[in-house]
Amino acid sequence: MTLLSPYRVLDLTDDRGHMAGFILARLGAEVIAIEPPGGSPVRRLAPFDASGASLTYASYARGKRSVELDIANTAGADSLRQLAAGADVLIESAPPGHMASLGLGPDALAEINPALVVASISPFGQTGPKASWAATDLTVWASGGPMHMCGDEDRSPLGVGVPQAFLHAAGQAAAAVTLALVERNQSGLGQHIDVSAQAVAMNSTMSSVLCSLVNAPLTLRGGGGIRSGPIRLRVVYPAKDGYVSFTHVFGAAIGPATARMMALVHEAGFCDEATAGKDWVQYGMALGDGSETLEDFERIKECVAAFTASRTKDELFALALERRLLLAPVATTADLTASEQLASRDYWDIVDGERYPGHWMKPEPGDGSAARVPAVGEHSAEVLASERSPAVFAPATPVAPERPLEGLKVLDFMWAVAGPTVSRLLADAGATVIRAESSIKLDAVRTFLPFIDNDPGPENGATFNNMNAGKLGITLNPATDAGREVAYDLVRWADVVCESYTPRIMRSWGLDYDSVRDINPSVVMLSSCLYGQTGPLANFGGYGNLSGAMVGFYNITGWPDRAPVGPYGAITDYTSPHPATASLLAAIDHRRRTGEGRYLDFSQAEASVHFIAPAVLEYLRNGNVVGGRGNQSEHHCPHGVFLAAGDDRWVAVVAQNDDAWTALADLIGCAELAPLPLADRLARREEIEAAVSAWTGQLDEADVEAQCQAAGIAAHRVQNSPELAVDPQLAHRGHWVEVPHSTHGTTVIEAPRFTMSRSRVWPERAAPALGEHLYEVLTSHLAYDPDKIAELAAAEAFD
Repeated sequence: MTLLSPYRVLDLTDDRGHMAGFILARLGAEVIAIEPPGGSPVRRLAPFDASGASLTYASYARGKRSVELDIANTAGADSLRQLAAGADVLIESAPPGHMASLGLGPDALAEINPALVVASISPFGQTGPKASWAATDLTVWASGGPMHMCGDEDRSPLGVGVPQAFLHAAGQAAAAVTLALVERNQSGLGQHIDVSAQAVAMNSTMSSVLCSLVNAPLTLRGGGGIRSGPIRLRVVYPAKDGYVSFTHVFGAAIGPATARMMALVHEAGFCDEATAGKDWVQYGMALGDGSETLEDFERIKECVAAFTASRTKDELFALALERRLLLAPVATTADLTASEQLASRDYWDIVDGERYPGHWMKPEPGDGSAARVPAVGEHSAEVLASERSPAVFAPATPVAPERPLEGLKVLDFMWAVAGPTVSRLLADAGATVIRAESSIKLDAVRTFLPFIDNDPGPENGATFNNMNAGKLGITLNPATDAGREVAYDLVRWADVVCESYTPRIMRSWGLDYDSVRDINPSVVMLSSCLYGQTGPLANFGGYGNLSGAMVGFYNITGWPDRAPVGPYGAITDYTSPHPATASLLAAIDHRRRTGEGRYLDFSQAEASVHFIAPAVLEYLRNGNVVGGRGNQSEHHCPHGVFLAAGDDRWVAVVAQNDDAWTALADLIGCAELAPLPLADRLARREEIEAAVSAWTGQLDEADVEAQCQAAGIAAHRVQNSPELAVDPQLAHRGHWVEVPHSTHGTTVIEAPRFTMSRSRVWPERAAPALGEHLYEVLTSHLAYDPDKIAELAAAEAFD
């Protein structure tokens, strides 16, 4: 039995949500795409293959069945109600209020089927001052913060080469749906999930949206890197045949790897011994206090650039593997499709002789089939004639917990960002999450910007506090016999074990899955690392910027006449948690229904390929390598980010359809261009966007935004932390949460990025200080007495 095989999902989404159904289908659910007459509008989105079929549609429709229905008329709406009566989940991405206007809103559907889980994906959420705003992927990305941190500082901020906002929102919806199914199998009841794409996009700033709220310098775009205060960090460097990403950062966690790189630069003759021998752990502090100058740091970066430019990408990556450097090649889609690592894990789906991005986990969490793309309405007759009841597994006397994962016990060996994002949601949903870490080898994210009051320290990391809110914290040393004894007792206690180390670490501790299963046969275990547990790159350690470079995100993000800049930060740390969380929750649901444990070997890179799948298929089908193209779009014109009055003030403006263009042409004083269809506008893109820019440059960003929205044109200012801190839509959703913190009294973190109509999913406290809950965990959860604890401490169980 596959993880979600009992469930039927009705997918009414377009490109604003189609990945949600795709993820659920990969996990084994029966997903039925409800398409309007003539088929989903996504079928008409570029790029196309030689036959004219949409590669965007093909990226996310595989594995679904297709039913053609006109739900705007009585017969079609009645057919949808009939299907909803027997379904488990319905996902929709219509404008807020549209489904209710058809008599198909969540309340109406709940009367038909009280067990139905309904998920609504929208730009800003179902209610609030921006709920009805016109929006596109670009304007939502602008609203959430990651755009302000991406791009060259002398040009406009950038989106990602493949639109991301609604893919991330759909991924979050898939995770929320599986959470609601877990809860339903206790209560017997469905509920409504409200996903805000803006709130989900904010996750792609790695908590830099908190800067203004924690009194830290803003994170700003800086080409292939970032600016924070006066310091410019660079992560994209030239190679002889392209580019590489090198994590040129400092501190206790990353400084040693930087030292290894600088030693190599010295050996190759590109810097002197004194430069190579600097204290790279404390170097960031030295820049801050002036004992190392910014001018010398610029010289050092040029030394690194001269070295990397003297080698090919493959030569540099071979050195990275040999010397344990935080460096990876900036891959093109052609490089990606030739990856030996992906081939070694049998990654690619083969459908009718053609390759598609495949599984993100071993063993395959769904049925393993490489399903083809359905024809419009291919399954209409069969599905509409079928009779079915919801697959509810609640007990005879249902219980509706306040929080959906109450009673779930989780042992958390996650670190950095991607893994803790997964376990943070479990904690928000009521699970008891015990986080094990080391006080000697600090979790790298404790050393990441931004810091509360701009004061570096292990308890001051805003990102750490955000990613680990609500967890219980212990320090543990599983490398000692005593530490392993405690770890094994925690494994016996746990329902779920999750970890995000390279495979050799857990094996060295005796905490690989085979060992864990021997201790607790029914445990669900998630292992999440860059490239999975097998293959030549299994033990390649690093961060999401490196796998983002190797997957292809960097090469598609930038300008055609400049080096790639890549999305802000550790991009696969923002993409991969969505399918990882959905998969883990699906395994938890499966365990509760069947009593069976499950091992999930999750690859961040494999999952993240799906977020640029149209570009990957563009190469596989047409041989075209997608590179940086600024903010251009094949689907809209104008489609850009335009300078407004003031210093570095920008507004994303998109004519999302012909009506919006007619209105915008009038606003910018170019009414004579209003009749131009999209094809003609694309041909005259530079002229049209220059006219838009001339208009926006005379107005402040609020005026541009207001005039466009009043005329039904998608527009949003490009926001960073100061604007987000006072965003009325985020205030309406209660996105900024003040929580208790053991060191600071209170601090501010972000709320979950969706709401549930019945269940409380909410953080109760900030992240734990190092070892904060050790005694509580040992006594209350493991029932150790004081003498045993003293013996374990003497034996160095807790570092």
